[in-house]
Amino acid sequence: MNKVTRILAVVVTCLVIGYFSGMVTRSAITTWYPTLIKPSFNPPNWIFAPVWTTLYVMMGVAAGLVWNRIEEEREAVKKALIFFAIQLALNALWSYLFFGLRNPLLAGLEIIVLWLMIFETYIQFSKINKIAGYLFIPYIAWVSFAAVLNGSIWWLNRAP
Repeated sequence: MNKVTRILAVVVTCLVIGYFSGMVTRSAITTWYPTLIKPSFNPPNWIFAPVWTTLYVMMGVAAGLVWNRIEEEREAVKKALIFFAIQLALNALWSYLFFGLRNPLLAGLEIIVLWLMIFETYIQFSKINKIAGYLFIPYIAWVSFAAVLNGSIWWLNRAP
């Protein structure tokens, strides 16, 4: 498989996972989510789809660049891609916990583990390909913001 094919394969995988995560989110966005008290810094709903699409593309490009080094650094690449797969699964799980189960507390706890896995993936990717590492920085920043937002929503809506 050549570099472009690898990148495209992972980008498509990320977008498909994002699409299925979005399916869990869609119904809750119009029913449950509007009933929540949200902090003043809560972005408008329309911003999430383009941000996540961009982040999934960047994640996929990063993973494809790392995968492309499999012949030269087999063990490091395998390790990095395992962390990538774990964080991608946790990313999808967050949507299910927050929107599917409507459980901001559980989602808030999970997003901490997600953030740690993203950070470890960033470290592993950076060792193999600097550009792949750089492509993860906006993702880390967005999930950091999402963690604060998640925690704020839980706090504002917790039972008295």
